Amino acid sequence: MVDNRVLSPIKIALPKGRLLSATACFLKEAGIDFANYDEQSRIYRLRSPEHPFVSAKVFQEKDIPVQVSVGNYDLGICGLDWVEELVSKYPSSPLLKVLNLGYGRGGIYATSSKFGGIDNFQKLLDQRHSIRIATEYPNLAETMALRFRLRRFRIFPVWGAAEVYPPENAEIALLWAEDETEVSAQNLVPLKNVLQTSAFLVANKVSWETKDLSWVAGIFSSALGRRSKPWLKIRPGAKKTVNGFRPNAQAGKIWLALPDGHQQAPTLEFLNRAGLTLEGYSLGVLDRRPKCAIDWLCVKVIRPQDMPLQVANGNFDLAITGVDWFLDHIHRFPSSPVTKLLDLGFGRVKIVAVVSRDLRVYDIAGLRHHVESKKLLVPRVASEYVNIADKYLRDNHFSRYKLIPTWGASEAFLPEDADLLIENTQTGRTLAEHGLRTIDTLFESVACVIGNKDSLKDPEKKEKISELIEIFSRVTEGN
Repeated sequence: MVDNRVLSPIKIALPKGRLLSATACFLKEAGIDFANYDEQSRIYRLRSPEHPFVSAKVFQEKDIPVQVSVGNYDLGICGLDWVEELVSKYPSSPLLKVLNLGYGRGGIYATSSKFGGIDNFQKLLDQRHSIRIATEYPNLAETMALRFRLRRFRIFPVWGAAEVYPPENAEIALLWAEDETEVSAQNLVPLKNVLQTSAFLVANKVSWETKDLSWVAGIFSSALGRRSKPWLKIRPGAKKTVNGFRPNAQAGKIWLALPDGHQQAPTLEFLNRAGLTLEGYSLGVLDRRPKCAIDWLCVKVIRPQDMPLQVANGNFDLAITGVDWFLDHIHRFPSSPVTKLLDLGFGRVKIVAVVSRDLRVYDIAGLRHHVESKKLLVPRVASEYVNIADKYLRDNHFSRYKLIPTWGASEAFLPEDADLLIENTQTGRTLAEHGLRTIDTLFESVACVIGNKDSLKDPEKKEKISELIEIFSRVTEGN
C-alpha cells in the first residue's frame, strides 16, 4: 500500500506515436492510469486519480530520453532505440534503464535496396567506396559503422522515411521495423539487426537516488508477472506506406520530392488541379515512389523537413515544402545551392513566438526586459525550427539563451520545460487551448517549390524544370 502523504511528487514522460496505445493499456493494468491518455486526445498534461502525487506529460518518443536525462522528468517510457541513440553519443548521461516493459518489440535494421547490389552484410563490409547511410538514428549509425569497421561512410540524418533513400541517395538505411517481414515489404534487404528494441522504463539517476521511485518499478514488475498481459496484443500500427521501385529510372530525369504527413492532402489537391497524375500518392496507402504520367519526372515522398538539405545535396532537383523549412535551412546554410522558385498558396501557417499565459509578457521586447531584469536568467527556447529561433533571438538582441530542439508536440514544453516557443499555427486555437499566448509573428509560411541552383544551370534540366514551374504557375494564378 502506497502512502500518498509521504511521497515526493513524481513526474513521468509518456510517449506519443507507436507506443501510446500499448503504454496506456499497460499503465491502466498496472494501476497508474491517466485520463485522456489516448490516440484522440490533444491533452499533454495528465494526472493519476489513484496517485495524486504522480503527474505525466506526453512527448514525441525521441524527446523523452533527453527530458529524463536533463532532470525535467523523474521517469519516462520510450523505446530502447531512442535510449541508445542518446547514450551512444553521451555515454555519461544520467539516464538509467530501469525495466524492460516487453511491448513494442522491434529492431534497428541496417538495410539496403533490393535493387542496389548489396544483398548481405559482408558485401557491405567489402565496399571500398564511401557508404552513405540515411537514418533517424545518426548516433547509432556511427556506432554501427565504427563497430563493424566500415572503411568509409557518410551519415545523412533524416526526420523519417529513411526507407526511400536507397539505392539512389544512399546505400544503407538504418531504421526501426517490427521484424524482417516489414523490412522486406518496403523493397529492402535486412542486412543486420543492429539492436533489439522494446519499451523501457527509464529514470533520471539523481531522481532515482534521491526520491522513492522503486515502488513504481515494483508496480510495473508485478504487472509484468501476471498471466494476462493485454498490452502485448497491441502492436505498433502497420505502415500505411509502400516503397515501390522503378528499376528503369534513368539518370538525367528530373527528381521531385513531395511531402508526406499534414502537407500531403493539400499537395495532392494542388497536383490534381495542375493535371499532374501520380499513381500511389493517395491518402490511403501511400507509395513512397509514386508513378508519374510525365516520363521524364521521377518522384519520391519524404518528410518536408528533410527537403531543403536533400535538394542542396543534389538528391533532388525540385521539392514541394514549406517556406518555414526553406528558411530554417537557409539560416543555417546561407550559401546553400537551394533557391525558392514559386509560392503555391496552400499550407498557409504563421510562425509565431509563444509564451505561457501565466507569464506577464505581451511582446518580444517585454520578454527581453524580463530577462534583463534578472527575472529570467537564461530563457529556454523550444522549437522544431532551431535555426529560425536562433536568428530571431539574435535579431532581437538576446545575448544568452538555451535552444531546445523538439520533434513535435512542442506546445507541451511550456511552461515547465521551456520559457519561449517558436511554433507554427493556423488559427492559434490549439495554442490558446494549452494556456499559451502569442507575443509575436515572425512570418507567414506557405507551400513552395524549391530547386537546386546547379540543376537550373543544366540546359536540359532547366527546360524541363521551367515547364513544370509553368504548369504550377497556371494553377496559382487561377486561385
